Amino acid sequence: MLTLQFVPYSEIENLGSARRVKKLIDIVKENKIVLLGGRLKIEEEADLISIAMEEIDERFKGIELAVIEQTKKESSLIKAIQHNIVSILLGDRQGFTIIGPATIVKEIKQDPDKIQLYTRENRNSKKRKADKPEKHSVSE
Repeated sequence: MLTLQFVPYSEIENLGSARRVKKLIDIVKENKIVLLGGRLKIEEEADLISIAMEEIDERFKGIELAVIEQTKKESSLIKAIQHNIVSILLGDRQGFTIIGPATIVKEIKQDPDKIQLYTRENRNSKKRKADKPEKHSVSE
């Protein structure tokens, strides 16, 4: 079973960096794929990866992480100004972050129109061939 958990940035914005990273890792360790509305600071992304690597054991094999940023396709001066105002107000929080356990998420591919999330097969399933990835697409 594939479980996605949406976490709005407002749910973690009042936490300190360490608690923010811990909360996300705790969700991923429950074999859930986190869909974070927004993005972490660069230092927090590095801490997330570092802590995940430290916590690898027989059950937890690490994480896969992808950050999707809004593409800058301003067609007018007004849109460019709006984008700059939003950037000033939100900082680096614009975008979308996907964090998943490496035991479930095999690969995350991005292109301008969609996100492809490849998952590993459940080892208990006898109907499918072993290690054949499943493909899930999310359009932006």
